[in-house]
Amino acid sequence: MSKHYSKEKIKEVAGGDEDFMAVVAQTFLEEIPPDLTALEEAVSNDNKELAYQFAHKMKPNFEMFGVAVTKEVLAIESWTKTTKKPSAIEQKLAHVVTTVKTVLKELQEDFDL
Repeated sequence: MSKHYSKEKIKEVAGGDEDFMAVVAQTFLEEIPPDLTALEEAVSNDNKELAYQFAHKMKPNFEMFGVAVTKEVLAIESWTKTTKKPSAIEQKLAHVVTTVKTVLKELQEDFDL
C-alpha cells in the first residue's frame, strides 16, 4: 500500500541519517496536529488572517514530507484573500485534514513513535 508521504524526501532532508529521520518525523508529529486544529478553527470562525498564517506555516512541512496537499493549501491561502464564506473552502480543508491525519498515523507506525 502506498504512503501518503515520501520517506525518500525525509531521507533526503536527513542526509540518510536514520536517527535524524526519526527526529524529523517526531517534530512533525508534535507540531502539525495543533496547527491543523488551529487552521480548522480559524476557517470555521471565518478568521482569514489566522487561517492564512497556519496554512502558510504548515505548507513547507507538507512539501518536505511529500504530502500531496499543496494544491489544497494554496487554495486555502487564496480563500483568505476573498470575501467568500468558509463553506467555499470546506472540501479542500477536509481533504487536507484527512490526508494529514493519515500521514500522522503512517509516521507513527513507520518510525515507532
